[in-house]
Amino acid sequence: MSKIAIVYWSGTGNTESMADAVEAGATAAGAEVSRFSASEFNSSKVAEFDAIAFGCPAMGAEVLEESEFDPMFTELEGSLTGKRVGLFGSYGWGDGEWMRNWEERCKTAGAELLGEGVICNDAPDDNAVEACKKLGADLSI
Repeated sequence: MSKIAIVYWSGTGNTESMADAVEAGATAAGAEVSRFSASEFNSSKVAEFDAIAFGCPAMGAEVLEESEFDPMFTELEGSLTGKRVGLFGSYGWGDGEWMRNWEERCKTAGAELLGEGVICNDAPDDNAVEACKKLGADLSI
């Protein structure tokens, strides 16, 4: 059984709803899932999991949330080499540049990125929920 961590930051609840769908997909695929807020996760926990789903909305000028999420992610980037990683998050403006930049950071860190990050504008619609469930299932393999 795969052990999957879902690590996210959510201000409005949109990214948390996406995390719920990732968890549903992973659980349905037989994975053991642990959920963490950004402030609860660090590089010492990375090795405990077979795969990690990271969720963060776009903030400001299309960047990761800067007070909790980005510092946590920066601290553990060096621990992601060879780790299966999936990304998800919502946005309210822009074109998804924050996700493309985040994907590049993961690749540079040596993570095994599973497809493109799942993004949605504001609250996740049915398509975004299904994409998050698929991400959870894909991480479980």
